[in-house]
Amino acid sequence: MIIAAVTPVIIEYGRAVTSRQLAEAAGLAEGTIFRAFGDKESLITAVAAKHLDPEPFRAELRRIDVSLSLDDKVFTLVTLLRYRFEAVFHLMAALGEFSRPPEPDARRDFAFIIDRLLKPHERELAFEPVRIAQMIRSVTLAATLPQLSDGAPFDAAEITALLLHGISRPASASKRDT
Repeated sequence: MIIAAVTPVIIEYGRAVTSRQLAEAAGLAEGTIFRAFGDKESLITAVAAKHLDPEPFRAELRRIDVSLSLDDKVFTLVTLLRYRFEAVFHLMAALGEFSRPPEPDARRDFAFIIDRLLKPHERELAFEPVRIAQMIRSVTLAATLPQLSDGAPFDAAEITALLLHGISRPASASKRDT
């Protein structure tokens, strides 16, 4: 409860947030917060750890309906990834450097989830699902970063179209044919 309540003010003020602002956001006395967390830095660390924990994101990915079309699956993946990247970007912008122990299995878990989702579409795919997982993650990350998109991040539909169809129009719509 406290972590969810104070997250918006931590994102707004970063490490400069005051104990008073944290208490007001949580609707609690400062002493109550610090009995639970010890000090402001411990609370900030708890907020960061909660929001950087990949397991809730993985759980969302696992809930994607495997019976969806390939287009709908990729759109859903991109939408969830964009949301995740944006949330992490906002938190990191507010807190600056924040070290987290590396999680060696994170990429493997993501690839496993994507493999399960894409297995029904094997004949439609030009690459192995593990490679597709890397492509989806990389393209979505780059397309979500405002610094790489001239301040106008691509939306999920644009990223999905790029991933599924590339940059060219279908042969029947080519301008060279006219």
